[in-house]
Amino acid sequence: MESLSFLTINDQSISVEQAVKYLQASGKLAHFVGDILRQYVIEQEILTRTDIDITPALTEQTIIDFRLKNQLTDPQVFQEWLKKNGNDYATFYASVALNFQLEKLKAVITEPKLPEYFIERKIYLDRVILSRILVDNIELGEELQTQIEEGGSFEQLAREYSLADDRIVNGMMGPISRGTMPDILRASVDVANPGQLIGPIELEGRYGLFRLEQHLPASLEDTQLKQALQNELFEKWLAEKIQKLTVKLQVN
Repeated sequence: MESLSFLTINDQSISVEQAVKYLQASGKLAHFVGDILRQYVIEQEILTRTDIDITPALTEQTIIDFRLKNQLTDPQVFQEWLKKNGNDYATFYASVALNFQLEKLKAVITEPKLPEYFIERKIYLDRVILSRILVDNIELGEELQTQIEEGGSFEQLAREYSLADDRIVNGMMGPISRGTMPDILRASVDVANPGQLIGPIELEGRYGLFRLEQHLPASLEDTQLKQALQNELFEKWLAEKIQKLTVKLQVN
């Protein structure tokens, strides 16, 4: 059986079979097939659902806005841009429409699950800002604690005594996920107020003196966070759909 041509390079035809061999040799075949399965599931879902329809007016207005933003209002310039990007208007229109349908599909799939998923992930989404002084013995840690409580500068002592690299920025650690902190530290941080000193606490053979700077609780009102969680849920849904597919790779 004659192999189907996949593409042509310098007038030489590359068959589907040869293309698959190239992908296997480069270790990218699984990723390539995975992308196909992903698009297949999305397309089938969009074709069969009735709750993700979008109006043509929305797609058309988006294209108009895109052309205005990118100085493509002249029809000839726009056609040249489409050609340069290996596109035509019908394909470009379909791509814009598909993006809207995909976002609507994500919302329909994930919104019922989002509140519960947010609660499950909240310990990792909540963050705190801490400063620290890390020393190698409890006596020094307690001495520094006393000095700070008596009015000594936390920042200066961090620069002088801390063993951590962040001593050069006065011990400021920056935002840290609550879920990644050791249990003993998280328990103290959760009941502390901003500005409060915590420790010394033993952590992996060293002793940390911490100052809570700020609590940064996560909220679904945060648009970026909400979108990130929706993307996570959608990818989980996609993976479950793909796992149920029966896939056969057919080449000569």
